[in-house]
Amino acid sequence: MFTGIVEELGHVTAIEELGDASRFRLRGAVVTQDAGHGDSIAVNGVCLTVVELTGDEFTADVMAETLSRSSLGDLTVGSRVNLERPTAVGDRLGGHIVQGHVDGTGRIIAREPSEHWEIVTVSLPDTLSRYVVEKGSITVDGVSLTVVDAGTDRFTISLIPTTLALTTLGLKQPGDPVNLEVDVIAKYVERLLGARGGAG
Repeated sequence: MFTGIVEELGHVTAIEELGDASRFRLRGAVVTQDAGHGDSIAVNGVCLTVVELTGDEFTADVMAETLSRSSLGDLTVGSRVNLERPTAVGDRLGGHIVQGHVDGTGRIIAREPSEHWEIVTVSLPDTLSRYVVEKGSITVDGVSLTVVDAGTDRFTISLIPTTLALTTLGLKQPGDPVNLEVDVIAKYVERLLGARGGAG
């Protein structure tokens, strides 16, 4: 489990195509400090498993399902990525419950800078719009954020200077893809209510 509080801005150092998968090598001095083989690290909000560790770099295999469901397939060597280690029991939950299981992708539609923050509009797939509510939580490229406004095909987020400086969201431009993970609690509530309705 993650919290959506990005620990560092890393980058892709190599990509090996494996036919139905890809092997990514990523550099991140903070997240590799105490990582080991088999540990999880969130990369732009996608939970990946550490295969190899060399210094401040780690390797992870990304299956076809993950490549098709997330924006990881758009990464190239040199791409910046948001990195986060799983939360430890007893740590502060600074963001919200994030599984690292991407529900879909959106695209940056617009950026509106202001004096102390920036409003960013992101497209929203039809399949996810029912889970996104005003002042609710959403994860964008692994960053836990609060929804400012929610529409049927888009939502807005307000980014503070720290988020702009320390995550990929400060670099994304209109048209760029982003990974989206909606609040897991909303999905469970929907499932439970659906089951109750079906039972009469």
